[in-house]
Amino acid sequence: MSISARITAIGSYVPEKRLSNQDLQQLVDTNDEWIVQRTGIKERRIAGENEFTSDLCAAAAEDMVRRYGVALGDVDLILVCTHTPDLPFPSAACLVQDKLGIPAAGAMDLNATCAGFVYGLHTAAGLVTAGLNRKVLVFGADTMSKITDYTDRTTCILFGDGAGAVLVEAAEDGAEEGSAFLAHHMDSDGSGGRHVYRTGLADSLNGMPLLGNGRTVQNGREVYRWAVSEVPTGMQKVAEKAGLSLADIRWFIPHSANLRIIESICEKSGYPLEQTLYSLVHFGNTSAASIPLALNSAVRENRIGRGDTLLLYGFGAGLVQAGLLLRWTL
Repeated sequence: MSISARITAIGSYVPEKRLSNQDLQQLVDTNDEWIVQRTGIKERRIAGENEFTSDLCAAAAEDMVRRYGVALGDVDLILVCTHTPDLPFPSAACLVQDKLGIPAAGAMDLNATCAGFVYGLHTAAGLVTAGLNRKVLVFGADTMSKITDYTDRTTCILFGDGAGAVLVEAAEDGAEEGSAFLAHHMDSDGSGGRHVYRTGLADSLNGMPLLGNGRTVQNGREVYRWAVSEVPTGMQKVAEKAGLSLADIRWFIPHSANLRIIESICEKSGYPLEQTLYSLVHFGNTSAASIPLALNSAVRENRIGRGDTLLLYGFGAGLVQAGLLLRWTL
C-alpha cells in the first residue's frame, strides 16, 4: 500500500516584546498613518537580546504539544526553514533537537527565505510519501529584527520575529480522506537576487557591490512588481495541477510581506481578499514564519475546518516562490 502525508498538529510562538508604529516614530522619520497606509502593519514582535530562532522554534513546538498532546520522541527528521539561524553552524535544527530532547532525529536547515515554510512542507511531504521518513517536524521561523537596519525607514517598519511548527506524518492510502498534499508549484529567478539580500562572505553579486553590512537590503518596488506579476500565475498553476479552479479553494494564505502586495495579488488573480489570511497586522513581515502564524491563528479561531482546501504561497529573496495546495485534516 502506498504512503500519503498528513499534517497532524500545529503550533506557533511570538516573542513578548511589541514594537508598535508609535515606537518606530521615535527611531525614524515615520508615523502610524504612513506605515499602515503603505503596509497594513500596526505592530511587530521582537526577540530579546538572548532569544534566537532556535528558541522561538522550541517554544512553537511546545505550544503544539500542549494543544494536541502529540509525542515528539519518535520524530525522525527536523527541518528548520529560516535564513536567520542562531549561528552559521551548527544548524538551528540541531539546536532545536537538543532543546526538545528528541533522540536520533535527522536535522537540517532549509533556506528559501520568505518561501521557506512552503518549501519545507513540500520537502517533508516528499520524504514521507517516498517512505524515507515517517514523522517530520517542520518549522518556519525567523528573527528578522536581528538583521534589520533601524535607521532605514523603508525596511525597519516591515519586519518582526516569530515561529510556526507543524508535524507531517505518514498515513496509509485508503485511510479516510487520503493525502493532504494535493498539488504544488515552485519557481525561481536568481537574476532578481540583487533586489533583496543580506551580505555574507561575498561582497558583490554578479559584479554588483553589495551594501548593508550584514543587514537586510531591499528594493521594495522591484519585489512588489515581481510578486504581483508572478504569484497570480503560480496560483493558477497549482489549482490546475489539482484539477481545480481558484474558486474551489476555501482559503488563500500568502506570505505576509505587505498588505498592498497581497491586495494586488488578489485583484490580479481574482481571488477574494476576504478569503485571504495573513499575519502582518500584529506581527509584521516575519519571513518564513508569516504563513504558519496566519495558518495557526485561523485554526485557533476555528476559521479553518477539517476538509478545507488551503493554498499556501510563499515568495521572497532569491527570487523564489512556492505554492502548495493542502486539504486540512485536523
